[in-house]
Amino acid sequence: MHKMHNTGPGRVFDIFNHIFLAVVAMITVIPFLYIIGGSFASESELATRSFFVIPHEFTTNAYNYIFSTDAVLRSLGISILVTVLGTLVSMILTLTMAYPLSRPTMIGRNLLLNLILFSMLFGGGMIPTYLLVKELGLLDSIWALILPVAINPFNLIIVKTFFQQLPKELEDASKIDGCTEFQTFWRVMLPLSKPVIATFTLFYAVFYWNDFFNALLYLTDTSKWPIQLLLQQLVMVANTGLGDLQEASLYEPPEESVKLAVIVVATVPILIFYPFLQKHFAKGVMLGSVKG
Repeated sequence: MHKMHNTGPGRVFDIFNHIFLAVVAMITVIPFLYIIGGSFASESELATRSFFVIPHEFTTNAYNYIFSTDAVLRSLGISILVTVLGTLVSMILTLTMAYPLSRPTMIGRNLLLNLILFSMLFGGGMIPTYLLVKELGLLDSIWALILPVAINPFNLIIVKTFFQQLPKELEDASKIDGCTEFQTFWRVMLPLSKPVIATFTLFYAVFYWNDFFNALLYLTDTSKWPIQLLLQQLVMVANTGLGDLQEASLYEPPEESVKLAVIVVATVPILIFYPFLQKHFAKGVMLGSVKG
């Protein structure tokens, strides 16, 4: 492989590959840089300049307005709470359900797997789900954002397949040592599952962080809105401003820059979360690849 890269065609391919990946990276990063730059720009500059990364007139009016009320900070706190609690619940349920389903000796295993596959193809629909959430008394509760979507069937199937690929000799050895099924799961299987745990923790966290539709359906109290729903309302209704969602502010709302600033505030926390799982996430993505 090293010799191939030292040849003429190999070097040409490497140069083309680097240029292509650099262009893709720029296409991905530049819009976000515009959002950051626009959040620090004045309204007049946003109206006159179609695109820029560095504003001519640097101002923090949008951030002053956002943090002058409790609306954004409260919504940000709710989003963090829902993401942390929802990811924890989803991972516990997914792991504890996937492991027994990976055991061929489990009674009723095929029936449960068929029901899981059925739920991937057919859903109850919006209205029945809303009525169920209402009857359970979850309306205007953060649990309405977690429990109806606690287990993703696709993620469950992938984790189950991962457990099936672990050597059966490990399970046999743990039983010889006197471990129960739970001790085998906790002490043997979970330590070996760090890559898949990190991968699906990130998947669940991103899902909970980005979800606004369930909040739109189940939350009528604006004081319980997550940051994504607040952002959606600001984008959909340009002249609403934060003043309609919270007490009057000391700052006049700069509409366009506020939208961009809220996007930055809503995006940065999940970007900070990713590097802590990057090492294990990379391993999780490479699970099942050919080793050489």
